[in-house]
Amino acid sequence: MSGKGQRLYPRAKSRIPGGTQLLSKRPEMFLPEHWPSYYSKAKGVDVWDLDENHYIDMSYNGMGACILGAADPDVDEAARKAIESGTMSTLNCPEEVELADLFCEIHPWAGMVRYARTGGEAMAVAVRIARAYTRRDRVAFCGYHGWHDWYLAANLAEERALDGHLLPGLEPLGVPRGLIGTALPFRYNHLEELKALASRYTGEIAAIVMEPVRSMEPESGFLEGVREIASHIGAVLIIDEISSGFRLNSGGAHLVYGLEPDMAVFAKAISNGYPMAAVIGRDNVMQAAQNTFISSTYWTDRIGPAAALATIRKHIKYDVSKHLIRIGQRVKQGWCEAAKHSKLTVEIGGIEPLAHFSFSGEESQTMKTIFIQLMLERGFLASTALYATYAHQDIHLQRYENAVSEVMSIMRQSLQQQSLSKILKGPVAHAGFKRLA
Repeated sequence: MSGKGQRLYPRAKSRIPGGTQLLSKRPEMFLPEHWPSYYSKAKGVDVWDLDENHYIDMSYNGMGACILGAADPDVDEAARKAIESGTMSTLNCPEEVELADLFCEIHPWAGMVRYARTGGEAMAVAVRIARAYTRRDRVAFCGYHGWHDWYLAANLAEERALDGHLLPGLEPLGVPRGLIGTALPFRYNHLEELKALASRYTGEIAAIVMEPVRSMEPESGFLEGVREIASHIGAVLIIDEISSGFRLNSGGAHLVYGLEPDMAVFAKAISNGYPMAAVIGRDNVMQAAQNTFISSTYWTDRIGPAAALATIRKHIKYDVSKHLIRIGQRVKQGWCEAAKHSKLTVEIGGIEPLAHFSFSGEESQTMKTIFIQLMLERGFLASTALYATYAHQDIHLQRYENAVSEVMSIMRQSLQQQSLSKILKGPVAHAGFKRLA
């Protein structure tokens, strides 16, 4: 561990439980003991670590937040103007009204908007509003929706309930036992499971929560069936657009599939790295926020709405989603060709702007770690996923494709010689939720 970042991280773990604020950014999830861990500067898809080593980010790009690329000049300029005008006051910033109008213009089914600053808390706001509106407690859901009690309560009754939705082995310590039975999981594209929940808990389900799309496309009739069930049982249909939003179009991915929810939640991509989240919904549902208490000082800052306005307008002006889809398609094709050439078996999935692949076999996690290590040595922040940005250009893809092809060939040769472990310079990356010492 010779780099400044590698030396700083052990100190971070002694001061910060878990070492980082976001599980997905823990170095152990990438390349234990050798991941750069910290950045000194980021611009577009270029990242410099604390030793000024330069990398091209062909991985998560701010975990999907930097949809235009890091430090986009237009968004940063809007943020600077907000700072110069005062980021906080006793009065409210007018940008939040302007942004609400823009959200409702893009999503004609919605009439009102509330804000937060992170995706997890915005989801908690949406669920609170749905419960207030229906005067019910239970929530049926599929997929990942954050860290709050309403969601993790699923693991109170059955410790493996979230295995297919979040991370295997996650314990809900700290979540009140009284929430047992309030979070009811079902699997994506398994409409029969949602029907069974609706039948079992007649008149008790406040909301149905799900992403419109993520790792797989919706099967014919699935989204329509979910909408029908929600309407039939009087539950609020909440669509989580925190990851999928603004990837396939300028707005929520649910618009692509012709789905009209009762509420939708946005974060990540809407403000290009500045903290901002939004809950949009039908007027009658959203008004239920008045019957409960949802309030926070920093939900009224000026920078978030200003950054979101600049990001969304640029997204629309330059048809950013079209670029993201093209980038993802090319990357998927590159993975496929490299795997075929090297005779490695990989499984490729995800919508194009959130593409991912996985190695097959018993040594898949070791192979993933070696892939990350060898790509890092070639100047790439890489994992087995790529979250496309507007800053990704063909020159980046060409270099990346060449590196992937070279790395997979090396891995194949090592597999044939049964010397895969000899390449690895440190521990294997963590595959799921781990308590870090």
